[in-house]
Amino acid sequence: MVFPMVLLRLLDWVLYQLLANSFYRAARKMKSYWFNFEYNIISSKPQHLQQPCLSFPSVTKCDLEALRASQPTLAFCDVHKVLLNTHSFFPFFMLVAFEGGSILRALLLLLSCPLLLILNHDMNLKLMTFITFCGLRIKDMECVSRAVLPKFYLENLNLHAYEVMASSSSKVVFTSVPRVMVEGFLKEYLSVCNVIGTELQTFGTYFTGFVSDSGLLVKHRALKEYFGDRKPDIGIGSSSFDDHIFMSLCKEGYVVNNPSPMLGREKYPKPLIFHDGRLAFLPTPSATLLMFMWLPIGILLAIYRILVGILLPYKWAMILGVWSGINLNVKGIMRSQSSEQKKGVLYVCTHRTLLDPVFLSTSLAKPLTAVTYSLSKVSEFIAPIRTVRLTRDRKQDAQTMQRLLSEGDLVVCPEGTTCREPYLLRFSSLFAELADEIVPVAMNAHVSMFYGTTAAGLKCLDPIFFFMNPRPCYHIHILGKVPKELTCAGGRSSCEVANYIQSQLALALGFQCTTLTRRDKYLMLAGNEGIVNQQRNTKINHHCTNNNKGETLLS
Repeated sequence: MVFPMVLLRLLDWVLYQLLANSFYRAARKMKSYWFNFEYNIISSKPQHLQQPCLSFPSVTKCDLEALRASQPTLAFCDVHKVLLNTHSFFPFFMLVAFEGGSILRALLLLLSCPLLLILNHDMNLKLMTFITFCGLRIKDMECVSRAVLPKFYLENLNLHAYEVMASSSSKVVFTSVPRVMVEGFLKEYLSVCNVIGTELQTFGTYFTGFVSDSGLLVKHRALKEYFGDRKPDIGIGSSSFDDHIFMSLCKEGYVVNNPSPMLGREKYPKPLIFHDGRLAFLPTPSATLLMFMWLPIGILLAIYRILVGILLPYKWAMILGVWSGINLNVKGIMRSQSSEQKKGVLYVCTHRTLLDPVFLSTSLAKPLTAVTYSLSKVSEFIAPIRTVRLTRDRKQDAQTMQRLLSEGDLVVCPEGTTCREPYLLRFSSLFAELADEIVPVAMNAHVSMFYGTTAAGLKCLDPIFFFMNPRPCYHIHILGKVPKELTCAGGRSSCEVANYIQSQLALALGFQCTTLTRRDKYLMLAGNEGIVNQQRNTKINHHCTNNNKGETLLS
């Protein structure tokens, strides 16, 4: 008898939330609309119909110079609609569900959208939290918070709210969304002193999916508890009634009304060099639905493109690949190799995906050999070109590459790992010691749906995800051969040669040089040895710095 009673109680609760509670809220809204309509006819004063919170001035009226001089205490009311332009937090829950969970969890969250439209705000947030976090490992959430979410937060930052936040050193954010989703970004990128948000229950190393016993955070109550009798100097909120109550507890209040222009990369509070995850778009409900509709077609298309590259000659592979939607732009002409030259040409490429050597070989219409360290067996099996594994032993790897150059042309990627953003990582100097015939190749890739690289996921799926994009794009710019006087044969050191080639490739692509390495990337994204030291992330400049001896050539 216990189970039927529990089932009946659960059914009663669901019916109440879906029917009674929803109809009650709808009736209240209709009553409110009718009252405002009558009042408008009688009084003919549109200003009385405005919400009380609109009496606060716009955040654009805030004097930034005065803020920098006085350094007040700022209190921000929530993240969405205030710090971010987006009004819905669904896309960020979807990112956690897809990147930290699985594609099935993401599908379940998408299927819950009709239910989310019916439920009120609190139940909406609780349902998204349960689907996203139930059974999710704490470690996976930390990885997504560190490596995936910051990119999308930065791209959706409200410019006006950010300018106010950047003008003060003391700021606190109160949010009703789970704290673990925003705290890392707010503290690391926006230097927020403290983040007060909804806490989640955990069991061992997993989330249960339920919020803590205190429930969803009530922002104005949390403000009172945090500051006590002392009022913060400035409160920033949206035009909602709850935010009006929040801002009324501050000495001054400013409203974020409309979405602001996108925050340019040059205005980012901290350079975004590394990020992880497969999704290359903000997964709104409509965009996510289109992705799931595309998946069966994308998988078949990826298989077709891979088979074309493996089975057909270069000319036909390029033609059929372009017909299938691949956009391949090749610039520059490589002169034919002289018959007197005994060694092959060493192509030095920027590293955007594992397919860099494949596209270069197809563009040149000749076989190349690529050296690699951590290529999966699946990628090695489907590769249409020869791949040779290295050992990370500098002396032994140098001997291997010398032997390969004596057999033919060779491709190396001295960055040691892929980088998605417009930056070049530090170049290994080993390649400069091995050949005098060096040809730099600037390569760049663009995708619209899936990234073809990963640091924490399954690397064997990298080529498949890249080819699953509807119209993946590759830009290949073959630069001229490095003059002999700028190589080691001309008296230059290997580090000088590596720095010179890095600068030329960066100039061709419009990228910035950095001294960051493969190790820095994996510390940041995979968290193998913790988060990268803040000092390392500041090693970015428009000019290349001296290289030490590199550790890797191709990941």
